[in-house]
Amino acid sequence: MRPFREFENKKLQQLVDKAFDLFWKFGFTRVSIEELCQEAGVSKMTFYKHFKNKTDLVRFILHEMSEYSLKLYEDIMSEDIPFVEKVRKSVQLRLKQTENISEAFFNDFQRQNDPELLKVVQEQRISNIKVVTDWYIKAQKDGDVRKDIKPEFIIYFLNHMMEMVKDDNLVNMYNEPHDLIMELTNFFFYGLLPAETR
Repeated sequence: MRPFREFENKKLQQLVDKAFDLFWKFGFTRVSIEELCQEAGVSKMTFYKHFKNKTDLVRFILHEMSEYSLKLYEDIMSEDIPFVEKVRKSVQLRLKQTENISEAFFNDFQRQNDPELLKVVQEQRISNIKVVTDWYIKAQKDGDVRKDIKPEFIIYFLNHMMEMVKDDNLVNMYNEPHDLIMELTNFFFYGLLPAETR
């Protein structure tokens, strides 16, 4: 499953596709620009035409992935289907999006200390949480989510989930990062449903 939109510029497409593949497998700290260009079949001149450095490329990919993921979730939430089905489809989407994620990428993403990337990750987290919270406030008004859950708790819980994946004790309970991500996803979604629809 492509994690971002298609680009008109074919060289950019090659570069971003290969960068994603390599980063997803090996993490972004271990992959050099030289290796990336060689694997993508593009020159370093092409790389620097589009990106200032590797951090700029990582930022671009994370932003594209986040925007595309939000669009897919919004498409699901705007479908004319029962809310329970929307939740099921959302969980299936998350399952597809996190398949084959490497421990190296997971660790790079969760534990890197680059100030530029931290800013991007934080901005995307805030944006994503706002969108998800808005969906659930609407679902709560429609009677699809328990009335006794405060929207502020949803925001707190989502933020806390993001911090939980940095806890080595929790991460070590799972064989693969994908398993932890899906555990948290299932817990969040299905924990919100009214008892009669679980």
